[in-house]
Amino acid sequence: MKYSIKASSIKNQKGSIKIKKSEIIFGITSETDNDFVNPAEIFLSAFSSCILKNVERFSGLMKFKYTHAEITVNAVRLDKPSKLDNIHYELLIHSDDKSLNINLLKKNIEKFGTIYNTIQASCSVVGVVKVVLL
Repeated sequence: MKYSIKASSIKNQKGSIKIKKSEIIFGITSETDNDFVNPAEIFLSAFSSCILKNVERFSGLMKFKYTHAEITVNAVRLDKPSKLDNIHYELLIHSDDKSLNINLLKKNIEKFGTIYNTIQASCSVVGVVKVVLL
């Protein structure tokens, strides 16, 4: 499988990423920090969407039901070298399904997530998965 995106920027204004029918606007100057997402937030968004996509995928494979899932991701930016590290996530699965094996779900997410595995190879990733009973 191969992926392709297109990105561009306008000097002193903003950047954009075009992916299929979607467009993501991001900041490229300190003046746009409060208005647009930054590249680190886009990176963490890819990580979180990978996990949420796998919740959906494994709900079918593991045969559990859920109404929705939500994830919070935090990371620390190091200065030397400049990089993200210490990524921590909390995944909440809203479900009344007593057959949901949360430990197996977490194991599958961590073993089969493409973005998850790419990130884990370069920095510390720690996560918690919880069920919120309906």
